[in-house]
Amino acid sequence: MSRLRAHGAVLVGKTTTSEFGWKPVTDSPLTGVTRNPHDPTRTSGGSSGGSAAAVALGAGPLSVGTDAGGPIRIPASFCGVFGFKPTYGRVPIHPHSPYGTLAHLGPMARDAADAALLLDAISGQDWRDGSQIGPMPSTAERLERGIEGLRIAYAPSLGGRGQVASAVAAAVRAAVDHLAGLGAHVTEAAPGIPDPSDAFRTLWCAASAHATRHLDRDERELLDPGLRAAAERGTRISALDHLEAERIRTTLGHSMGRFHTSYDLLVTPTLPLTAFDAGTEVPPRSQHTDWTSWTPFTHPFNLTQQPAATLPCGLDENGLPVGLQLIAAHRHDALVLRAAHTPGSVLPAAPRPGPHL
Repeated sequence: MSRLRAHGAVLVGKTTTSEFGWKPVTDSPLTGVTRNPHDPTRTSGGSSGGSAAAVALGAGPLSVGTDAGGPIRIPASFCGVFGFKPTYGRVPIHPHSPYGTLAHLGPMARDAADAALLLDAISGQDWRDGSQIGPMPSTAERLERGIEGLRIAYAPSLGGRGQVASAVAAAVRAAVDHLAGLGAHVTEAAPGIPDPSDAFRTLWCAASAHATRHLDRDERELLDPGLRAAAERGTRISALDHLEAERIRTTLGHSMGRFHTSYDLLVTPTLPLTAFDAGTEVPPRSQHTDWTSWTPFTHPFNLTQQPAATLPCGLDENGLPVGLQLIAAHRHDALVLRAAHTPGSVLPAAPRPGPHL
């Protein structure tokens, strides 16, 4: 926040998150359920659900979110706004997230142009964060270059990672066709990477245990029950388990690096579904209890620490926003924002919610 204040930002409030930012829906024992502005019976997503809802409602033009497995991109997709997870280390973080090097700090806005301005303001060197990557060129100054000639890989389900709802698939397909119409070279291709969900859960639960280690027995009883369970699981993870998860993470990063020698951008749906019932962690009638089951396209790119954005590309049959995800190689943040800006100038954002809220 110190960088924003130095640039003259007016901070209008603190928005809600899930407890410790541990899950991608914004429900908390402290603040209750944060609902979706497009339909208050649906979740806003999370963990930065308060930020996404505020931007969607017009409470402020910009917000800063955190993303350790999708929690900028997930609520931005559900609420129909723009969300960007920069390359890890571009935006210094202090104090550090309990989720360590999975966690990125990034902008949420109505469009890519506003997000680029915010990103430039909060980026840069800070001695308090030893993982920073140093100065990078302005993203706001490079938005107008267009996408003609860019090599785009379109992976409609990231190689069969999730069953994508028909309305989501259709909206993303139409957006990809639009990119091709603007001169991008689009090929349907997936990276061919193994499913890293188990490795991600190992790192996530270990971090949850570490984040809550200082709490006594009575304090633990006050935690979100799901967070308490994740932390308890984390206490049973061995050093060897953790190192194996890091090995998988490194292999995944190598695979994606090789993939981006052939493609400038990877495009997927941000999520395989639109916003589901508020107050629940997984969609109704789901056979799963773990939130990673419905975020198969977001959390892999926290493991690789690549820049990734979500932008609204349509609405489903219930008027709920659909998100499209753009991913680039390390340090190619400007490329993601440039591509997001081009369709954003033609494809409308989800309409601002009406007065029912």
